[in-house]
Amino acid sequence: MSKQIIDALRHATPAYHPGWGGPEYSSWQDEQLSWKNGCYIGDWSFLWDVEFEGKDALKLFSDISVNSFETFAIGQAKHVVQCDSKGKVVAEGILMRLGEDRFSSQGGSAFWSSFQLTKRGYEATWTERQTFQLQVSGPTALAVCQAATGDQLLDVKFMHFREVTIAGCKVKALRQGMAGEIGFEFHGDANDKEAVSAALIAAGQDFGIRRLGRRTAMINHLEAAFPTSLWHFVTSSFGPESAGYLEFLYGNFDLKGIVPALQGSFQGETIDDYLLSPYELGWGRSVKFDHDFTGRSALESEAESPRRTRVTLEFNNDDVVALYASLFGEEAPSDFLDMPHPHRWMVWADAILKDGNAVGISSTPGYSLYFRKVLTLAFIDSSLSEAGTEVEVLWGNPGSKQRKIRATVAPAPYKQDKRRDALR
Repeated sequence: MSKQIIDALRHATPAYHPGWGGPEYSSWQDEQLSWKNGCYIGDWSFLWDVEFEGKDALKLFSDISVNSFETFAIGQAKHVVQCDSKGKVVAEGILMRLGEDRFSSQGGSAFWSSFQLTKRGYEATWTERQTFQLQVSGPTALAVCQAATGDQLLDVKFMHFREVTIAGCKVKALRQGMAGEIGFEFHGDANDKEAVSAALIAAGQDFGIRRLGRRTAMINHLEAAFPTSLWHFVTSSFGPESAGYLEFLYGNFDLKGIVPALQGSFQGETIDDYLLSPYELGWGRSVKFDHDFTGRSALESEAESPRRTRVTLEFNNDDVVALYASLFGEEAPSDFLDMPHPHRWMVWADAILKDGNAVGISSTPGYSLYFRKVLTLAFIDSSLSEAGTEVEVLWGNPGSKQRKIRATVAPAPYKQDKRRDALR
């Protein structure tokens, strides 16, 4: 059965990504530099937003998440990570506490939490909300957000939110920063999206704001080391513990044409070979053993010595140039490396080699104009995770022409993390 799952993922036709509006607005090069020199506005409204309410709502998240909820104030947000019994990540996303018994969850955790609530029978309800999620991030983001809201926002701590007004619309201002820079994500009613977006763009005209298109949107996740489920890694959504999950998803949500699709040279014998734990994904600091949760026992065993470590890989520039040169040769060309990153929604898994042996998985590659490098987030044997280690990435899907690309281990995040810098 596991081999059939891999075959199905390999043969799926990846859909064009439904988010971020157009492919590019000014140009993908100009947009990529926005979070270095000014700021961007990015549209994450395609993410599903589910509200949970009821006396067991907090217990639900505590039971299925590795995170601690000993302190979780109203107006606070967490990046929640949820695992199967083997400690492999099945879902992740942002959770916001709206009230004593009210929560909002976006992304994959919204799906998994809804499924678990329904499956386990907690005294709580879930309701999908039609909302927008607009990110403003970069060195000038605070100035833009202050101008648009008429609010200094200096009291909003990292991963906290409160209500503000933009263009006469009440919205939640969540301080985060997916580009590794100071940023806010604004959440509100979907009917107010265009008015709020226009006001933010107008406020940003003096601060170098750029609209972020889908051609380059995920490069900020790559530079700032934010692995994204079903983009950088396969989730544990296909095993016995997830029985009925896919049927639940397709029966309750509009998945916007997205189907899980797998690319890359790595060939696991079972689906388990593709799965990763919070420690391997770089989220070990979120794992707290102050409560019982699914996967706790497995993660307790792994905590002291994770098998793999999240790193950034720098592709060798000469090898990337040779890869493109193959398009103009007489022999069959190598598989195309899309720049700056793939347009379609797919999860990428290339084999990392050291002395001819497989030592990890390299995820979706992307080109950073600022750093002049093709980079990937990679999950490599911990003994090889030191910056400067030389490895190779096997490029090319099984059955196609394959070549080895030299790569160098680098830190993750690749760029300096400024999300938590003091607001002033």
